[in-house]
Amino acid sequence: MSSDTSATEAAFMQKLSALADTTSNKEEVEKFRADTPGIGKFYSSFLRNRKRVIDWSKIHRPPQDMVVPYADLGACPEDLKKKLSEKLVVLKLNGGLGTTMGCTGPKSVIEVRNDLTFLDLTVQQIQHMNSSNGANVPLVLMNSFNTHRDTGKIIQKYKHANVRIETFNQSRFPRILKDTLMPVPETLLGNDADWYPPGHGDVFYALLASGYLKKFLDEGREYVFVSNVDNLGATVDFNILRFMEEKGVEYIMEVTDKTRADVKGGTLIEYEGKAKLLEIAQVPSAHVEEFKSIKKFKIFNTNNLWINLKAMQRILQQNLLDDIDIIVNPKVQDGKAIIQLEIAAGAAIQYFNNAKGVNVPRSRFLPVKSTSDLFIIQSNMYSLVNGALVVNPARVFPSVPLVKLGDTFKKVSDYMARLKGIPDVLELDQLTVSGDVTFGPNMQLKGTVIIVANHGSRIDVPEGAVLENKVVSGNLRILEH
Repeated sequence: MSSDTSATEAAFMQKLSALADTTSNKEEVEKFRADTPGIGKFYSSFLRNRKRVIDWSKIHRPPQDMVVPYADLGACPEDLKKKLSEKLVVLKLNGGLGTTMGCTGPKSVIEVRNDLTFLDLTVQQIQHMNSSNGANVPLVLMNSFNTHRDTGKIIQKYKHANVRIETFNQSRFPRILKDTLMPVPETLLGNDADWYPPGHGDVFYALLASGYLKKFLDEGREYVFVSNVDNLGATVDFNILRFMEEKGVEYIMEVTDKTRADVKGGTLIEYEGKAKLLEIAQVPSAHVEEFKSIKKFKIFNTNNLWINLKAMQRILQQNLLDDIDIIVNPKVQDGKAIIQLEIAAGAAIQYFNNAKGVNVPRSRFLPVKSTSDLFIIQSNMYSLVNGALVVNPARVFPSVPLVKLGDTFKKVSDYMARLKGIPDVLELDQLTVSGDVTFGPNMQLKGTVIIVANHGSRIDVPEGAVLENKVVSGNLRILEH
């Protein structure tokens, strides 16, 4: 490390340390001091490697034995499920807020189907699995400082459920000024906007720091299934877990085939003989279009991850993650250019032995990032069975309809006001909606449907309408009388 870099790191850590003197809240100071070594490691790695560029000539598609088709795994015998359950922990990444969908509080409490939230559905799934297998698989929520307090109150409603729920917080990192590379916050408390949770890759460090990694190993737990709480397709799959145990695989990344909607998703590659996650932020600008190509990079990371806990402990003890790829996420705050240093949980794959990808059906990747996703999840494409979404067998196409609702549908409250009922979409291929549009009940959408209300116009699609391969534009008002 150069002398300039060392001086920058020393100045950063000095400013960071001084924040502890800005409050008399001993509990918060203790938490901050527990996070400080991790912040220092991240920052040091960022300074060391910020000029490191991935060598595009060394990027190769994963070899055939690195990515296993789900169909090749075979079915897990029923009598094995109980034994595997006793070794399993289910961990949901629960650090995000619902602000992008116009909601306050943790995203996991948005109602997504039949008045049930993401968290309700997850608890139902685990409860059914435990009852079916006579097991006690724990559900663990990794919260952020944004979601911890509200989540603690919300989970009280599950105290009589047959599910053991544990929670812990991931780290709280300071945002960094882009020009000086110094921390943004001037006080430890008072302005949450100066801080951020450093990505889901923090799960490894946070599991260790919370004591839960040791706790679960002491209980005889061997595997953790990690997924985003808003991915409604991420259910426990014993076929994958059985494969993991039988083949001695330390890490499995579930991947699925790319579609037009997934071109920016991180992909699994072979790099210098090992599995590696390649994110679009790491791609040199000259190769971005190649990265987006479905022909070369045919799969992407669903962020459903299966990890051997003993292997995780070994990797942390050996400090192998100290050199994990850091994503620099640029932001603007109060007119100032800032950066956030983040890591992806999938980036750890290169440090595990015998790591694999499993190419899973699209049904295991059903994230709800927007009201467009919510539209599909709430439609007759799916039914609910024990908290899990099941594809309607009447859907003749293997793909999920591509839905793009405009800005007037962005907030959940506006979305609900504009939809008097979710249309029948079993024969829908693509739906694009723009402008001031409302939907009546009992509609059917088929093929490709485009509805555009230009500025100053409004379209009320009437009750019972059947739109098949239609473009609707102009004005269409239905007035109550």
